[in-house]
Amino acid sequence: MKILSIACLLFASVAFAQPRYSDSGPEPLLARVVEHIEQNQWDKALQQLDALIKAYPNFRLAHLIKGDLLLARARPLKSFGEGGSGLATQDKVADLREEVIARLKAYKNKPATNAIPRYLLQMRSDQKHAVVVDTQKSRLYLYRNDNGTPRFVADYYIAHGKLGTDKLREGDKKTPVGVYHVTASLPRQKLTDFYGSGAFPISYPNEWDKRMGKNGHGIWLHGTPSDTFSRPPKASDGCVVLANQDLDDLSKSLQIGLTPVIISSSIEWLSLDDWQAERASLLKMIDEWRRDWESLDTDRYARHYSKKFQSAEQNLTEWVEHKRKVNAGKSWIKVETRNVSMFRNPGKDEVVVITFEQDYQSSNLSNIMKKRQYWIKEEGRWKIASETAA
Repeated sequence: MKILSIACLLFASVAFAQPRYSDSGPEPLLARVVEHIEQNQWDKALQQLDALIKAYPNFRLAHLIKGDLLLARARPLKSFGEGGSGLATQDKVADLREEVIARLKAYKNKPATNAIPRYLLQMRSDQKHAVVVDTQKSRLYLYRNDNGTPRFVADYYIAHGKLGTDKLREGDKKTPVGVYHVTASLPRQKLTDFYGSGAFPISYPNEWDKRMGKNGHGIWLHGTPSDTFSRPPKASDGCVVLANQDLDDLSKSLQIGLTPVIISSSIEWLSLDDWQAERASLLKMIDEWRRDWESLDTDRYARHYSKKFQSAEQNLTEWVEHKRKVNAGKSWIKVETRNVSMFRNPGKDEVVVITFEQDYQSSNLSNIMKKRQYWIKEEGRWKIASETAA
């Protein structure tokens, strides 16, 4: 018996080793189906598909592959999805083919267990988890905060914008790229069935997006309709979409107003040593900024600020002159930074988002505030391009 053409091409290049990263979701069972097909073990493949369908009854992809295998008993197949007559139209078959490729490629090409997404430079102590999305792999990764070091928890298949990533404007059907946070939890009861078991809005557009002229709203993490297990890789109007059971599982780790959600087109991974080195370098940079502020030397302090810096309606020159006048009226300054979080923006530009609690004491003024800074690379050095209350 033969299973030809697209199905063969689809599966032939996917070889599976012992899983190194995660066994969550249907991918392990799907991988075993592929192994049995490659070894011409048709009965075992069908048995594995039955187990897959039992575990995920609405998983249309599993039904389609089973249809192909059953039809292949009678004749060679010319294309993937022939055995799914009545299950899906041709365009739906193409969507399912994209989905199986995305799922199996992500399962085969898992990151090393000690690899860390470059963007998770430092989480605050009260940020228990972080979410990192790789749209190219249609994958969402969940990390827990282990005393400052991100530790992998789980990964999930996701769908994203129909027209890709790097959202620019309202209605462009793209998913944003950047550093965001979960802002709310919308339960199933307050939504239509389209959003499945719930939704978690995120903070797009953030301050940096607005500065870059980006707009739009309503970017959520959400589920699927009750009769749909999953959607094709590019299927949303910009949201990140998970299977309902995956969203339910993920929701246990989400903290409103705290959990970072970092969306990338393709994750950059670092070894633990490289991650620690980059993190230490940036923490040192923050400490130098703090100490130069305390020095009352305005020029030393100002060297940490970008030529593109803006504060309210002031440009860099105006802001520096304002600071010079303020410093002239003080005999001492003491600044402490606490609960620092640092997340590197995954976009084309080198941007790091730093948020902290600032305890400012001086000879004539004291205050405590939460501050957010956006640092950019300028002439080979990190400099502050934006500084606001958070």
